[in-house]
Parts: sequence; structure tokens; C-alpha cells
Amino acid sequence: MTVPYSAETVRELVRLHSQQKVHRAFRLSRHEPGTVLEYELQGVFPDGRARVRLEIERFVGGGYAGQVYKVRLSDVSALEGRVAGLEPGREYALKVLIPPSGLARGIRGLLYAIGFQAPFSLQSLATAGRSQALWQKFIRRAARVEWGREDAVVDVLGTLADRALGSYGELSEWVEGRTWRLEADDNLDARRRSKGGHSGPADGSPEYRAKRAFMDRLVRLMHEIGAVELARQYEWWSLKSQPNVLKRAEAEGRPEAGLVAVDFRAGMTLLPFLPQCPADIKLILRGLGRGRLVQFDKGDVDKLERYVDARGDDFADLRPALGRLRSEDRAYRDSLIDLSFHHVRIFGRGLRRRIMAGFRESWRVRGITDERAAARLERSALLSAVFLSAAILPALAPVLAALGIVTGNTGFFWPAGGLLLPPFLRRLAGRADLRRHYGRMVASPGYFMRAGRARIAEALVGWVRSGRSGEARALRIARAPFLYFLNLTLAWLPPGLHRFLTDKDRFRERLRAIFVQPLRLLVRPAERERWLLDMVAQGRKNGLLGENEASAIAGQIKEPFIQKYLKSLAVHLATLFVSETVFLTAAIAYVVAHPELPWHQATLRAGLIIGALNLLPISPGSLVRGFYVLGLMIKDRNFKDYNIAFGVSFLKIVGYLAFPIQMTYRYPDLARFMAGHWATEAVHKVPVFGEKGAWLEHFVFDMFYNYPLTLRRRVREKAALRAGQKARRWPALVVALGALAALQGIEALYAHATGQPPSFSRIWWAAAVVPILAGSVTALWAGGLATGKRIVLGMATAAVAGLIYGLAPIVPGALLFDGLAAAGNGSQVMSAARSGFEMLILFGVLGLAGAAVVETRSV
Repeated sequence: MTVPYSAETVRELVRLHSQQKVHRAFRLSRHEPGTVLEYELQGVFPDGRARVRLEIERFVGGGYAGQVYKVRLSDVSALEGRVAGLEPGREYALKVLIPPSGLARGIRGLLYAIGFQAPFSLQSLATAGRSQALWQKFIRRAARVEWGREDAVVDVLGTLADRALGSYGELSEWVEGRTWRLEADDNLDARRRSKGGHSGPADGSPEYRAKRAFMDRLVRLMHEIGAVELARQYEWWSLKSQPNVLKRAEAEGRPEAGLVAVDFRAGMTLLPFLPQCPADIKLILRGLGRGRLVQFDKGDVDKLERYVDARGDDFADLRPALGRLRSEDRAYRDSLIDLSFHHVRIFGRGLRRRIMAGFRESWRVRGITDERAAARLERSALLSAVFLSAAILPALAPVLAALGIVTGNTGFFWPAGGLLLPPFLRRLAGRADLRRHYGRMVASPGYFMRAGRARIAEALVGWVRSGRSGEARALRIARAPFLYFLNLTLAWLPPGLHRFLTDKDRFRERLRAIFVQPLRLLVRPAERERWLLDMVAQGRKNGLLGENEASAIAGQIKEPFIQKYLKSLAVHLATLFVSETVFLTAAIAYVVAHPELPWHQATLRAGLIIGALNLLPISPGSLVRGFYVLGLMIKDRNFKDYNIAFGVSFLKIVGYLAFPIQMTYRYPDLARFMAGHWATEAVHKVPVFGEKGAWLEHFVFDMFYNYPLTLRRRVREKAALRAGQKARRWPALVVALGALAALQGIEALYAHATGQPPSFSRIWWAAAVVPILAGSVTALWAGGLATGKRIVLGMATAAVAGLIYGLAPIVPGALLFDGLAAAGNGSQVMSAARSGFEMLILFGVLGLAGAAVVETRSV
């Protein structure tokens, strides 16, 4: 999640670092808005060269493939030939192919190293970036040929090297747009039945369907021209590909218009034993069928050439680029070890030289070697091999450590620890500034202290960006290093919790938001209005609302129903911690009531109590919400305007969206926005799959907002079909008797098969089906009875059957009253009563579930 902060604070920390006058440069993980960058840009096609000056306007985001910025071209000067598409003053997208997160870099690099036995290629090999940019040019042209619009694929203009970040990158067309709008849809059934996102003009979720159809068409097109592995970027069931397609801002109004594919750079290597999403299973099997054990970005240039030949006129101007693509791709593949591709050719002398040249380029670009060291390695194959070995040796450390653990021989641990030293020695050998830096740290106590202060300033930049520290506090820590070491003891905690515990302003702010703000919203109308307007402004900024929608909501804020709904929302927010408080109190009461239990056992049972209570569909907080809505209905004598909220409020989690769902038809824009805002806010904290605009975001919105609307539509449709039918309750008796007979039959079969006396604990897996079926059949046979009464009747039927089944075993084969009469003593009666009560509750819940499923399934 992006944490807002001022770029000036980061610049001040960088300035504090530079004031220490240490030899090691500031380790940069990303650029800040306002920074001016100069690059030598090589065009994709034509491949001229130019010097460009770019000013960063904002940091857009970063993932495993790299980091993206919105930049403005302030100046351009030609160096050789022509680079198409460059206009001073125009906005562009700058993508540097290195993640801003160290963890993401590590995961990405590890998977790539396993697959290709080399550093991540797009970051460190110029041929990799140029070959992929050329592929994008051909995909863009194919889109024009097949669909009549070239702007369906974003244009990439040139490639560059960012020495400060240690990575190659690219400059592309800037697309002003958004991901998708979370649309209200009360017919998810139609969406599920549609194939590939295709829909009719009257179907719901038009943007969702249009994007899915666009992505499916793009995947088919990329397969047709040979870009098979790149097509993974747009596989729908990768669950994270949806943000790779944007809707241009100028194309609002038509769902299918203005869709554009913007990201063609893969970030994660697909290994045959490590699928990362549902789509990967299919892709792995297809890859094995093509002979590709490891998949990343390789295309079939021969297939592309056949496609181009068949459409010669459309590709006449790009024909020379095909030869360049072939040569760049060959050079790229020959720079990797890639045993799964090269096989025995790896022993060829020429290929080995090209692979080592690829490693040397990677070391130079990533800043592992300076220019002098790179020149020395260029002249000596032996030094290059030693330098490479120093990077490979640490991979053996986990193996030796595992052998030490398995064999119990501690002698393995010493060499395992020693293998971690070569990478440090390699860094010293590769860069003169590091040798000077660490040498002065050893020789000069004063320099050692300055180096420590520089390192603290460097670390605090990461703290500010992650929200671990506020800006003013970070500057205070940078000027008083002992505060950094005090905070370091809590640095293993999540950033938000660390700041909550160490920053008194944040501590007060969070407590006020949890305990004071809900009460203020409850009693102050002006506070509620300001709260809503702040959310609307945030929604406008995040793309959940358009300008017209935001204006319409702001104009409705004084309406009586809006005021009433806002107050009800405040009540719902005030119940956020009711359930947790009750559950924790119950667990503490259990521990206090059982002093005989050891502490660890009491703690475990208390945890189990809290876990079990959290599994219930209804909680103390949801009961408070539900009874509040019931009170409003009685007070206002109004069922219509609370009918949905009344039913949903009693449910845990979903109940928080009761009033946004209730507002759907009276205030559709506001309802959709509020549901989208709350239902997706937590999703964006999920790593990888929780990205804004990804599948999980829409899935959660559907579950919390559109699914209840779909259930309501189904119920209304069924009620309309039953209109005029006579209500029937008598089938409930037949179903209850049938359920008892079925349970007796299951017990008889169990006794016959095992020779053991039957009990519910032994046959629950079969017996539990009976009340579900009883509730379902009762609801189905209820004729014209209203939906709510059908569900209650199904529940009651199953509950009565459970009560009789629980009481009857006191006298095997007897009915209820015979069993009680024959019991003869109180203990047997109490045992039967307890069993009957348990079965009453269990069967009633299962019968309720069965009846509810039947009544809410699609017609």
C-alpha cells in the first residue's frame, strides 16, 4: 500500500548522507518526483540515438517487473539517426526494470536464477530489453491489422540504462486512464454463463466483460504471431493480469472503447514445479508440450515471420525490424546459461564466451563492478570465472548447513558460514569506492562514525516510504543516531505497528480513530457529511468515481434518507470491536474459571474458543447491528427502506455493507462507491494478488455487493413464478418422517457393515446430509409460500427431525415418549434431553442452509 510522504523529506535525508562525505554513494531504490534524469535513449525502430532529459512528475508504482514513473520530456538532442515519437513538453511512461522492494528483487532473482542460471535478464542485458521492445512493436502492428486500431497496444519508443538504479529501462507512450469501474450488477448468473466475457447490450458489468473479452482476444493474437510466453501477461486466470489493461480517459461512455494493453515485461519466471496462479498449471503443461521446461519471455520468431509474410503490405515498413529482432533475440539467448534451452551446446567454446560476456555486462550495469574492474575482467577469462564463482559459492551454504543438521556433524557449519564471505570480497574487488570506504572505516574512527550516520540516513528513507516513521521524526532520528538504535529493537515489527508503538502522535491518532471518531460520527451530522465528502474525494482520486458521479453524490448529501443512512453507517462502524471484545472476554473468563489448567493449556483453549467463535456466521457485533436496524424499522414503521439491511446486518463481516447495499436503487452511485471503497480497502494489502484493479479486487466487490443483489433478484424471480400457487405446509410432516427413516436406515447399514452399535459421532459424515436434504425438499414442496416462510419451514422440519432423532436412542427402536417412559432414571432423561437439544440446533442450522440454497439458487 502506498504511504503518502513528501519528496523533500527524502531529499533532506539524502543531503544528510552526502554531508558525511563517505566514499560509498547513496544506495538508491527509486527516484522521487521532481528529479531530473538524463539518459542516452536508443530507439526501438528506427534505432537512432538521442540524449533526453526527463523530469519525474510522479511515481506510479512498482512490482516484480520494475518501477514505473510518469515523466515529462523537457529536452531532447539527437546523437545518431532518429528516435520516433519524442516531443519536448509531452508526457511519457518511464519503466526501470528493477523492483523498488529488496524482497521483490530477491524473489524475482532467485526464480530466474533457478530457471536460467543467470541474473535477471531484463534488468542487466541490453539485448533482452531491445528484443522484447521489438516484439511489442510487432504485437502493436498485429493489433492494427486484426482489430483496426494500433492504439490497443501501448507504443514503446526506446531503451535506456539507468546507472543510478543499476538497471536497463524503457520509455513508452503515457496512457492517461484507469483500470476498471466496480459496477453494480444484480445478475452475476448471466456473467458466469457468458463465454470469454462476451455479453449482450443489456447485460450487467459491461466494463468487466469488455476487459475480459479484450484480454482473451489479445492472448489469442499473441499466440497466433508467436509471442506465446509473453501472452502470460494477459491470461485472465493469472489473477493479477487485469491491471495490465487500462481504459483511456478519453473513451469514457462506451465500455469496449479505449482499452489498451500497457505492460509486456514479465517479472516472474514460470518453473515447472512452481505454478503461481491457476493459469500457470495450463501454461506449464502447454510449455512441456512445446519442449519448454522453463518459461519467461521467449517467442517464436519463425512463426512471427510466417505471420508477417502472409500480411506483407501491412508490415512493409517493419520488415527490416524482423531481422533485427532475430539477431537481438539470438544474442539475448546466447548470454544466458539456460541449460534447459542450450543443453549440450553449453560446451561450445563460442557460446561459453558469449555467456561470460553477458555476465560481465550484468555486473557492470548492476554496479557490481566499476569501469576499471569491468575492463580487467574483459581482458581475463580466468578472472571472470573466479568472479563468477564468488557469486555461486554461497548457494552451497544451505546444502552444507542441511548436511550438518541431518548428520549432527558441526564441522559442516564452519565452511557453510565461510561461503558467505566471497560475495563481500567480490564487491570489494569490483569497486574501488567500496575498497576506499571500508578501508577508511577500519583505519579512521571518525570516518567510521560518519559512515554509521550515513547508513542511518539511508535506512530512514526506507522507513519514511514504508510508513515506519513519520517525516519529522525521521529527520530527528537522523540527527540523533542513538534514537535509531533504540527503534531498531522494534524494526522487525510491521511498519504500522512499529510506528504505533513508537510515535506518540500516531498512537493518539489511531486511538482517536478507533474509539472517538465513531462516536463523533454518531452524534454530529456535520462530521458525518465531512467524512462522506472526504471518502468521495479519495474515491475520485483513486478512480472509483467519475467527476459527474462525485458531484451528484455531493449534491445529495443533505437529503433525509442520506442522513439517516449515514447515521446508521456510523452505528455500524461503532460495532467494529464489539465482537472481538466479547470473544476476548469469554476467553479470559474461561482461563480464570479453570485455574487448575497449566498456563500453556489454558492459553491454547482460550485461542480455540476465540477461533471457534469467529467461525460463527453471526457475532455479538452483528447482533447489535441487526437489532439496531430492527429498532429503526419499528420506529419509522417502514419495512421497505430497510428490508435488505435488516437481513444482511445480522451477518458477520458482510453486515458492514448492509446500508450500502440497501441504498442501491435509491442512490446507486453512492451505494456502489461505498461498497467498493470498503470491500476492496483490505484487499489491497494482500501481496501480489491484491493489486488495485486485479481480479481479487473485483471478486471481493462481487461477493460483498453484487452477490447480495443477485440473491435478491433470484428471490423476486422465484416469487413471481410462484404467484397464484397455493401455499403448502403439510409436506413438512412427510419430509420429517422421511428424514427419520433415512437416519434409521443409515444406522442399520452401519451396524450391518461394521458390527458396531451406531452413534451420530460415527455416522455424522452421512447423517449430516439428511437435514440439508430435508430443508431443501421442504422448501421445494411449499407451493406458493413466501420465500422467508419457506426457509423457516425447511429449518423447522429439519430441527424437529433432529429433536426426535436425538431423543429416540434412549430406547433403541422406540419413539420419543416410549423412550422417556422406559428410561426410569433422571440421568438417562437428562442425557436424552441434551442429545435432543444438540440435534435440534445442528439439524436446524443444516436445514436452514439447505432451504436457503434452494431458495437463492438461479432459476
